[in-house]
Amino acid sequence: MTGPYDSVIGIEKETIVKRFLTGLPGRMEAARNGLELHGVLINADESSGKARAIERVVCYK
Repeated sequence: MTGPYDSVIGIEKETIVKRFLTGLPGRMEAARNGLELHGVLINADESSGKARAIERVVCYK
């Protein structure tokens, strides 16, 4: 997964909560702080397709 950690699907969480509570539309601003990337690297055996090794990848900005 990638994107701002402290958000709701990449949108500032305060905007989403306000929209949920009031039911009124509002301008959705992309969250810009706490960007993160989480994933894995998998070393697979080509003949069997099974994983030989797995490594976690985490990057912060």
